[in-house]
Amino acid sequence: MFNAMKWITGAVAAGVMVSAPAWAETRVTYKSAKAGTSYYQMGVQIAEGMKAGSGGNIIVTVEEGQGSVQNVMEVRARGGDYVFTTPPSLVGLAQAGKAMFEGKGDPAFAEIRALFPIPSLTMHFVMSADSGAKDFAGMEGKTILLGKGSFGAREGEKYLGLFGLEGKVKIADAELSNAVAALKNGQIDGFVTAGSWPAPNVVEAAASTGVTVLSLNDDQVAQTKRTRLVIPAGTYAGQDQDIVTTSLPVVAYTTTKMDDETAYQLTKTFWENKAAMAEGAAWWGGVDAAMLGNITGKLHPGAIRYYQEAGIALTDSQM
Repeated sequence: MFNAMKWITGAVAAGVMVSAPAWAETRVTYKSAKAGTSYYQMGVQIAEGMKAGSGGNIIVTVEEGQGSVQNVMEVRARGGDYVFTTPPSLVGLAQAGKAMFEGKGDPAFAEIRALFPIPSLTMHFVMSADSGAKDFAGMEGKTILLGKGSFGAREGEKYLGLFGLEGKVKIADAELSNAVAALKNGQIDGFVTAGSWPAPNVVEAAASTGVTVLSLNDDQVAQTKRTRLVIPAGTYAGQDQDIVTTSLPVVAYTTTKMDDETAYQLTKTFWENKAAMAEGAAWWGGVDAAMLGNITGKLHPGAIRYYQEAGIALTDSQM
């Protein structure tokens, strides 16, 4: 389903391949996440898509990343061929020298510029059908797997506290990779995961055991101080209503060291091939121009050129 080569096959079949443009070959390094994660796989798909959509003139090398903070830190030593992914909030912190960037400021951070959004880190609170839980109150007394050390684990623990469930659920001592198996054999009543949607582990759980993915109400969303996101009905087996949840936006960035033409072609090729990407990997279907509103900093002039040509509105602060 998420195989990059399947995407290429779909792109050819759909006729989205374009003739080779008249610019010279451009090589770009794309740094995202650890190998084996969905975000690393997205990087592979973007690399294949750029090569196909540019007729081989844009060659993207995918590098394994060690986390969003490290991706930002590497801006200090990288050149104009560096593209990386991180939440917009981290870029803001780096540019202000706050939190994990306190005492580590660098003029290079001020030169970070956005290109395009990629799938957001989306919170999923997944409860087995047998648990009977239909909302967060229904989690009381249940055994929940949060995982360890991840954004989803930290965020899940925070939400339990916000919604009055701290100390009222049993936290399973296991890795998130074991969540679906543990749910199947009744060791846990539910698990929390964060990633792009549709999330592969939620797809598997919904298809094999039957689950309820909990929705947040407006007040709960406001308490989290995260971005509201709606997972459409029918995304997961047995899901007949939209799921309201929260997300952490993620964006592909570069710096002003990248020339305008390269930034323009990267942005243009991404959007023109996104529909074909979604044929092979459903998580791209949730990315649209409205997600540009999640970018709180400036966009690269080359990207701005594309959005203006495409008639996509930007805010004054993004220009």
